[in-house]
Amino acid sequence: MSAPVLASCALRAPGQQSSPGHPKIVKVGLVSLGCAKNLVDSEIMAGHLHKAGMELTPNPDEADVMIVNTCSFIDAAKEESIGAILDANRDRGMRRRHRAQKLIVAGCMAQRFAGELGSSMPEVDAFIGLDQLTQIASIIEGLLAKEREKKAPPENFVTPQPTFIPDFDTPRFRLTPSHTAYVKIAEGCNHPCSFCIIPQMRGRHRSRTVESIVAEARELVSEGVRELNLISQDTTYFGMDRWEEKAGPRALVDSARGDSLTHLLRELQKIEGDFWIRLLYTHPAHWSDELIQTIAKCSKVARYVDMPLQHISDPMLDAMRRETSSQHIRDLIKRIRAGIPGIALRTTFIAGFPGETAEDFETLLRFIEETRFERLGVFKYSREEGTRAAKRDGHLTSRTKESRWKKAMALQRRIALEQTTAAVGRKLRVLVEAPGVARSEADAPEVDARVFVPKRLPVGQFAEVTVVSADEYDLVAR
Repeated sequence: MSAPVLASCALRAPGQQSSPGHPKIVKVGLVSLGCAKNLVDSEIMAGHLHKAGMELTPNPDEADVMIVNTCSFIDAAKEESIGAILDANRDRGMRRRHRAQKLIVAGCMAQRFAGELGSSMPEVDAFIGLDQLTQIASIIEGLLAKEREKKAPPENFVTPQPTFIPDFDTPRFRLTPSHTAYVKIAEGCNHPCSFCIIPQMRGRHRSRTVESIVAEARELVSEGVRELNLISQDTTYFGMDRWEEKAGPRALVDSARGDSLTHLLRELQKIEGDFWIRLLYTHPAHWSDELIQTIAKCSKVARYVDMPLQHISDPMLDAMRRETSSQHIRDLIKRIRAGIPGIALRTTFIAGFPGETAEDFETLLRFIEETRFERLGVFKYSREEGTRAAKRDGHLTSRTKESRWKKAMALQRRIALEQTTAAVGRKLRVLVEAPGVARSEADAPEVDARVFVPKRLPVGQFAEVTVVSADEYDLVAR
């Protein structure tokens, strides 16, 4: 989960100004929480605000409307979202924001809990879900046009099982640095993972068209973007929802059956320019030899793959309903590393899933030791209301989950230090993020390591450097 983003760019329609005789410009504060997929949703809202002639302000005190785009993936995310809502309701530490200011809660928590939160959060003026992202300006206009009765419940615009999917012509104002962008290629998810609530919040998988994504990517590259991060709930399932013959949850990427991730990558490769294409959120069930070969042949696709595995013990994979097996995962990793030389594999695991035995956990530790992932994260299992896993027997204590998380992360820190130490003396191509800070091809924005470089290197451009020292995760280069 990335850090909160407070929109800090002033959006104003060209030539528009606030002066006597002119309508007051509506100022909106926007706080974006959670993952990159949520950030794209915030960018879509910002784009529609801009189109409507409204202005984004980084100062909550001057905002006519505050929007909190929430996350609800795990308990920690919900707590952060609730805290942000309460903060937005305060005015410089006083009991309440100024009376005329409206407060809108958007995003996953609104999509999931709007019906319940209305009574517990009377300070909120409206809840909106995914299907209302493009309606944000008209919703704001409606809220400002009428005075809410003192005891009236918040307006609930959320529709269950959303169907919205952004397209190339969807207004959008990017909130990322100018050299990197997230491209959402699909929305929703068809997988039945027992620990996950996302399909209930985001709906069924629905892909954009290849033409739409390529048009967006071409425009981004023309604007100077040097890194396109392809995101969705399940990137490898891209296009499969439109196949004539229904694609099951274990279907392999296959361009012969219709649009697929391989088709998309080959089309993106044709775009002129010097840029990286980064694959995030791939599912191990869908990888095919065609996908491996396509990545190997496409020079613009970063040698980096994000593939959450969650576990390696077969009893745990079955309980999690991951639609894979230990043998499938082990064979796939061997095929990926053999077929794409220099690939950096990033994954995540869950420690302390209900019913996880000491033997299951030791199997996971041995797998981490043997496989030596270049990038790895571990989550402590979070019991989420409404999931199959929440109803399972065998829930572990917080102490056990904490202990296992610490052991797994300690192991990965040792492996990471061995890998960074081995990188000393190597030449790297990096993308400069800020003065003195860059990322290598093996590092995605927000979640991975950094490369410290000379401050004279131009921000937003690629550079060739040599690693001179390292710590557990980061490198120093000249």
